[in-house]
Amino acid sequence: MHPYLTIAAEVQAALQSGQPVVALESTIISHGMPYPRNVETALSVEKVVRDQGAIPATIAILDGQCRVGLSAEELEYFGKAKDVWKVSLRDMPYVISQQLVGATTVAATMRIAAMAGIRIFVTGGIGGVHRGAASSMDISADLTEMGQTNVAIVSAGVKSILDIGLTLEYLETKGIPVVTFGQDEFPSFYSRKSGFKSPLRLDTVTDIAAMLNTKWQLGLEGTILIANPVPVTQEIEASEMEEHIKAALEAASAQQISGKEVTPFLLQYIANHTKGESLEANIALIRHNALVGSQIAVAFSQLK
Repeated sequence: MHPYLTIAAEVQAALQSGQPVVALESTIISHGMPYPRNVETALSVEKVVRDQGAIPATIAILDGQCRVGLSAEELEYFGKAKDVWKVSLRDMPYVISQQLVGATTVAATMRIAAMAGIRIFVTGGIGGVHRGAASSMDISADLTEMGQTNVAIVSAGVKSILDIGLTLEYLETKGIPVVTFGQDEFPSFYSRKSGFKSPLRLDTVTDIAAMLNTKWQLGLEGTILIANPVPVTQEIEASEMEEHIKAALEAASAQQISGKEVTPFLLQYIANHTKGESLEANIALIRHNALVGSQIAVAFSQLK
């Protein structure tokens, strides 16, 4: 056992017996949605995972430990607390050594999941190359971590507030396979469309599980990004969302929002200006990702 790792008993038992386990991030709870919708969503996503025959493992940092699996009371705490750090890789040593409370991003969640031996991770959308990165050099640590950590990611694509085309180029440079589930076009988080063709397509969870197994048995390090389009009934048209994104980016620039505060600001701005429609789409896509991700975890565990 790693000295900075605490695994919940249920998760540990599942890992030891070969049951499928699905990692979940905590930034969505602390920095992605308002209370109480954040806690309600976290609990409902865990239920979706269980209903598919897998064990959920929400990951966070608490009491100087990387925690893999949170209780309902701890989920409530992360949903309410105001002083929770948004923790990426660079923040982990500081937050853990100072025994601060931290909600983990995609990159940090992946690393902790790998430490625990979990291979499937479900999130909303990954970070990537920010718009204007040619001058700002703002590229998410998620992408670097994806190139070296053997944990598959199921998401609704790249967050649409980012530069999707450049992110796909960066993923190709890093040798990270990108496969879209059930359609040829790469999704853009709130929408099923992005204007970009997906590099790869697979239509069944068993095919995706086989691809994961093959990649890692070949000794190829890193993730596979599994893009799972938001359900048709919950999507927001890409052209409509683009107008809100442009307005949000202008507001962030005017208020000099930078660094890791940008994404929470943009998501909140968009939620406010879509009268909550984007929040509902966000919740729907996370639940849908949990459904598909859990099915992949089950299929992958059967291969093993």
